[in-house]
Amino acid sequence: MNIKITGTGSYIPSEIEKNEDFHNHEFLNSDGSTINAPAEVIVKKFKAITGIAERRYAKNHLTTSDIASFAAEKAIEKANINREDLDYIIVAHNYGDVRHESKQSDTVPSIASRVKHLLQIKNPKCVGYDVLFGCPGWIEGVIQANAFIKSGIAKKCLVIGAETLSRVIDPHDRDSMIYSDGAGAVVLESTNDEGGIITHDSATFALDEAHFIYFGETNNSDIKEDRRYIKMYGRKIYEFALTNVPMAMKSCLDSSGYHIKDVKKILIHQANEKMDEAIVKRFYELFNQEPPEGIMPMSIGKLGNSSVATVPTLYDMILNNSLENQEINKGDIIIFASVGAGMNINAFIYKQ
Repeated sequence: MNIKITGTGSYIPSEIEKNEDFHNHEFLNSDGSTINAPAEVIVKKFKAITGIAERRYAKNHLTTSDIASFAAEKAIEKANINREDLDYIIVAHNYGDVRHESKQSDTVPSIASRVKHLLQIKNPKCVGYDVLFGCPGWIEGVIQANAFIKSGIAKKCLVIGAETLSRVIDPHDRDSMIYSDGAGAVVLESTNDEGGIITHDSATFALDEAHFIYFGETNNSDIKEDRRYIKMYGRKIYEFALTNVPMAMKSCLDSSGYHIKDVKKILIHQANEKMDEAIVKRFYELFNQEPPEGIMPMSIGKLGNSSVATVPTLYDMILNNSLENQEINKGDIIIFASVGAGMNINAFIYKQ
């Protein structure tokens, strides 16, 4: 029995927020002090570091559960299955349904229950639950679905990563330019086809690293409101990722039985272009090699960082020939990997 992804789907919001749209922002340091540079200069430096030129925001009337259901519909259609046969709906997110201009996240009922409702699935044995695991949430959901199917308690699982980070960003924080909205979904099921999930690895570093990404107040101390925004210690995360993610990827690959030369693609969480490039370079250095050209597809330049949605969205785009000069073929060995709040790291080796 092999456990494979039989259908993929994604939802990329139509609203484009370009870097120039931030030129009128008043960016401040975390202590509220003024940054000694105009917004145009801050934005230009941001582009050089992250590679992000634009990002996507969901329309005001849409929520995380809405866009999750859009991606799910496509994945179910692509897998050509009866949705009533799904055993699990696993939704990875971090902030729930935050409605436009709302100060509060709504997670009751769970996003998975909302998605099941939107998909109009009647079968009560189709169980829906949420995964809160930082940006690696979708990969962790896939790992859980794999375990369910392997154990025999499930045959078909729907795993979704969806987020509307535009609802939880501080307009006075330059890091707000990183984040975006989006959703990606896959159907996993047991098949007789060759390939599927080969090995996986997960880890949580929480002794010193738990609060590298957190919810905090606005950088503008003149604003007095009971509201929190996504915040991070960027330098600490960068150093953490470069130290730990390559090792996790290597551990996963070593246990798979495949060689570094067998790897055709690395689909890594689209967090920061320079950071991702450094991670992959460090990974190949562990094998005394240089990364082959085109090994790491990137979507962050146009789509930004949509957290749990970046990896499944990237995968779906490649399979649908929506990413220039990138393709995945049957039999290809792929590494899926992510790092994020918690601090969590995970990866799995997949044979297409």
